[in-house]
Amino acid sequence: MRPKKLLTQNSELKPDGIFNWTLPAFGVRLTNGKTMNVCPNAGACASFCYARNGTYNFSNVKGRHIANLEYTLDDPQGWFDQMLAEVQKPKMVGKFIRIHDAGDFYSQDYLKLWLQIAEQTPQVTFYCYTKEVSTFKRVVEPNCPANFRYLFSMGGKEDNLIDKDKDRHAEVFPDDAAILDAGYSTQDASDLLAITLPSNKIGIPANNIKHFNKKMAGRTFGELQQERIKK
Repeated sequence: MRPKKLLTQNSELKPDGIFNWTLPAFGVRLTNGKTMNVCPNAGACASFCYARNGTYNFSNVKGRHIANLEYTLDDPQGWFDQMLAEVQKPKMVGKFIRIHDAGDFYSQDYLKLWLQIAEQTPQVTFYCYTKEVSTFKRVVEPNCPANFRYLFSMGGKEDNLIDKDKDRHAEVFPDDAAILDAGYSTQDASDLLAITLPSNKIGIPANNIKHFNKKMAGRTFGELQQERIKK
């Protein structure tokens, strides 16, 4: 069953005029029984993913996210047409769309659909965090639409491809103090700061999930990924 409405707004993003589109995070079992990794380049981050905990595990939430994913897989043209129609509504002028508050660009073809949507709706700003570094450098970077903003997210298999001085990127730190000590700028006050701050080094304080904080033990996602590689 196709979702009647694709874009949503949660309580955290709505005050800033942000709409969002969500897929399941990391590994998922589709309704046909097959499994799929929606975040192909996730690394250490997968062990600390907020989108695999709490309300994201509610059956109705998981069902909706799987339905979103299957729509893009089974009928990409139908999904594209419906998403474009929603984005082109007059109420969307001047608004922001966060692509994936869970999940990632699982294929190049899927990414290109989003780029086409952005190109056809210059009055809307799209933004995303992604660990698909090599794909973005190859597909997006050479001819990125002005209204399509992105930053790489540390903690993935392609961290080594991120130039921390030149590439806008986000690192997850234990707290705000650690962000400032590392010379990063925090986006904690608003998610839009991730794409509007003058710095390319964006710091995100870790979610207040007790067992995650214990496992992080004061380390960043990037540091956890480095430890994972060395094992």
